[in-house]
Amino acid sequence: MKKKIGIIFISSFISLIFLSVVIFSRSSNSDTYKQLELFGDVFEKVQSDYVEESDEAILIESAINGMLNSLDPHSKYLNPKNLKEMRIQTRGEFGGLGIEVTMENGFVKVIAPIDDTPAYRAGIKAGDFITHLDGKPILGLSLSQAVDLMRGLINTKITLTIQRSGLDSAFDVSIIRDKIKIGSVKTRLEGEDIVYIRITSFSERTTDDLEKSVGLIFEEKKESLVGLVLDLRNNPGGLLDQAISVADSFLDKGEIVSTRGRRNDSIQRFNARNGDIAKGLPIIVLINGGSASASEIVAGAIQDHNRGLIIGTRSFGKGSVQTIIPLREQGAIRLTTARYFTPSGRSIQAKGIEPDLLVEPARIEKLSEKSQRESDLRGSLDVVKTETENNKEKNINNESNEQEDYQLLRAFDLLRGFKLLSIATRN
Repeated sequence: MKKKIGIIFISSFISLIFLSVVIFSRSSNSDTYKQLELFGDVFEKVQSDYVEESDEAILIESAINGMLNSLDPHSKYLNPKNLKEMRIQTRGEFGGLGIEVTMENGFVKVIAPIDDTPAYRAGIKAGDFITHLDGKPILGLSLSQAVDLMRGLINTKITLTIQRSGLDSAFDVSIIRDKIKIGSVKTRLEGEDIVYIRITSFSERTTDDLEKSVGLIFEEKKESLVGLVLDLRNNPGGLLDQAISVADSFLDKGEIVSTRGRRNDSIQRFNARNGDIAKGLPIIVLINGGSASASEIVAGAIQDHNRGLIIGTRSFGKGSVQTIIPLREQGAIRLTTARYFTPSGRSIQAKGIEPDLLVEPARIEKLSEKSQRESDLRGSLDVVKTETENNKEKNINNESNEQEDYQLLRAFDLLRGFKLLSIATRN
């Protein structure tokens, strides 16, 4: 009886969709109707003939996810539980291991570990593939299912099996789960003359924390400062409005980023307001293959306005905009609705930000494989080429954290060199 009621409910639901299609999609009415009818037939057969009784809600959710996953790697359905967790993450506090991940070739791929989290301390690196969880294969799971397994009670252990570029065999890493509290901005004074700023992600308080911490240093050391280093390496991104406001903090005027969707009337432009927390001092921005999305917006804006020097290696290349669209009381969908473009009109998608000065991490051995990037993800949006783009491809080596941070040392040297050059020019 329950099964009959379920089938009748689904059939009624599909009938409503059919009615909407008839009203709003007359031009493709016939083909769309047939495809939806096919879905209804398959659903009914699964319900009536599959070897075991199936949960209707799970089947429908899987069908929705299958449709969204076929579009690109970033569009997905968020059930009420997933939606709640996403909101917690954007507030900067959540439970788990502390890694930003995506799915590639059936395995979980690490975009970047988050600073000072269990995964970071365990040595997980951008570009790592997670193939097993506690000895059980990930292959066959969805990204959300794999993420759910990685989360758990605080102080419980999980073992990740890692496949890393350049190594012949996989290895296990045991990690103790913890409550992840993300203080997304860290600042310190390097020596007595350089402000070092590390932004690990873009959450709700990022800009406020940035302006407050930098303001305090300038109050004490303004006369002795020679410049700032903005470290966006392995920053997987976050909130668009925070990326815009962080870039605005260093720019006095001009466009920061534009977003362009499917329709001509969907273009949005975001412009800087007057005010520069760096007081015009030179800025060096550090990026690498783990710098994605919001990080690339900030780096691209600073680069296009010649406000600072971008050094490091090419960024990840996630230049698409995801919009959260609520679905009444049934969660939401995260749908890719537009692409990002830098002030000069460059698309970030699958191209990333090329540094002004290529500085690779110092290491004993060079690895031949290049870092995993947005363009390597199955189903990623195509590159949008513009006249202003530099299409030259570079073979960027896979990056890793080093005990001696060569990229950061180069940034410090450059800023102090700028100061010496300025003094010599005046004399």
